[in-house]
Amino acid sequence: MHASFMPPRQVKIGDAAAFVGSTPRAIRHYHEIGLLPEPERGGDGRRRYGYEDMIRLLWIRRMADAGIALDDIRDAFTEDAASAGADSGEDGEGIAGVLERLEETLAAQEAELRRQRTVVRRMRAEGSRMGLLSDFVTERLKNLPEGSLRQADLDSLLVTERIFGPLGAALQAARFVALATHPALREESDRIDDAEEALDDSVAVDDPRVARVAVERHAFESALQAVIEESGLDEDDDALCDAWDALYPASAADDADGGEDGVGHGAGRREAGAMSAVDAIGKMPYDFSPARLRCMELAEELSARDALKRSDR
Repeated sequence: MHASFMPPRQVKIGDAAAFVGSTPRAIRHYHEIGLLPEPERGGDGRRRYGYEDMIRLLWIRRMADAGIALDDIRDAFTEDAASAGADSGEDGEGIAGVLERLEETLAAQEAELRRQRTVVRRMRAEGSRMGLLSDFVTERLKNLPEGSLRQADLDSLLVTERIFGPLGAALQAARFVALATHPALREESDRIDDAEEALDDSVAVDDPRVARVAVERHAFESALQAVIEESGLDEDDDALCDAWDALYPASAADDADGGEDGVGHGAGRREAGAMSAVDAIGKMPYDFSPARLRCMELAEELSARDALKRSDR
């Protein structure tokens, strides 16, 4: 990974607010009312926010944008924490009641509130968390077996949608569709995820385990891509891009923005307040050790080498 694109492990409150599209004042208020736990502070006495803090802030922003009161959001998080480990896959009665009351309120209001009502309807149909993603994403996930999607999957889609927009997240969803419908792949994914997490700060970048895990990650990604192609999900991607371009015809500005981000297909047509991928990478923290970052670099090099071999055939 190029040094200029190295993501921080923690960020200050200003960068955290900029990434989620909020303000430092709002985040401080979340701390005051118990909606967001106080993070650790650096040597300068300032708050430092990590990956889990940012995930929670993104969910708070989405729920607040849907019109849910902060007190109700706090209660929903408390309920989630109390039911952690349950395998029901069902939301508690509390959040369902909040959504029902919110829909009744939105029904009586105009333009922007009608948009919020659509979001809430999708939340009730797809589940509170998945329904907060755009309909372009949830449409691709709605036919999956109940409970086959994990919270970490939705977290990843949330971050991707924030950076690359609904189309980017919808394309990434093919990965989770394949994992949800192929248990052996999911099991191998979990194994490699665990191996990567074990490359913590105690592991040197030149430790033999780093290269070994990189080879395993590359092999898994190749196998996953093969499954995506065999199941026709890549053809669905093409249809999805065509549908997106029909809904949002690309402009010269979009093409320029898409080229910068490396995504294309109208990458610039994101949600309001979204930022470029380059800006976002500098504000979204990932707690990766140097060894894990090196593992990622090696896996990317293996993928690039394979792509070069295919192009030479």
